[in-house]
Amino acid sequence: MTIFGSALTILPDSDALARHAAGWLLSEALATSGTFSIALSGGSTPQRLYQQLGQPPIRDRFPWQRTQVFWGDERFVPHGDASSNYRMAREALLSQVPIPAGNVHPMPTEGVTPDEAAVRYERTLMDFYGGSVLDPSRPLFDVTMLGLGTDGHIASLFPGTATLDERSRWVSAVIGAKAEPRLTLTYPALESSRTIAILVAGPEKRAILDRLRNGDHSLPAARLRPAGLLHVMADAAAAKAD
Repeated sequence: MTIFGSALTILPDSDALARHAAGWLLSEALATSGTFSIALSGGSTPQRLYQQLGQPPIRDRFPWQRTQVFWGDERFVPHGDASSNYRMAREALLSQVPIPAGNVHPMPTEGVTPDEAAVRYERTLMDFYGGSVLDPSRPLFDVTMLGLGTDGHIASLFPGTATLDERSRWVSAVIGAKAEPRLTLTYPALESSRTIAILVAGPEKRAILDRLRNGDHSLPAARLRPAGLLHVMADAAAAKAD
């Protein structure tokens, strides 16, 4: 089964993609009772989604009081840095909605080393989950949001890195793949989700999306094996055949 064994939805443009994803996410949240847990991603495509979530009418219908927010990956920079995934989500979404501060769980990036930060965030996830072993019948997240890099990476699982083979840790530091260290959830943590949504937008993503659709298993995104459902949502510029 390839990553496209599940639903692929193609929208006319990036704005339509953001609106569709926001409506879908609202439906996912309203379909749950009790805590709704979500892992966010960074990037320009999710930013448009977050802006949609932070505006009426969706903002006023979303169950913010019972939503717990985590991150799939983060650049190891201060939270105020322009490249911080946390900062982007805070400015585009979290500062616009009535979510309790205690429900927001950014990855630690200050006062610790990358490896220490990975251990600390793993503990945060385990405390939330109530255990140190993931049970396939009880996912860690209700929804995990992911983007797709032009090299096929998801979160900060980059081609050729040792983290791709990590199956016991939930969080890992990734050093050397990019200019700054990264923190990322590993495959086991990402896969422990009731639903995963991968958002893909722009003509620069067309080639890599084609490779995924054609079953290129060398790509990090193609190695994802979700415990639950997988939705790939793309705009026409990314999904259009050459």
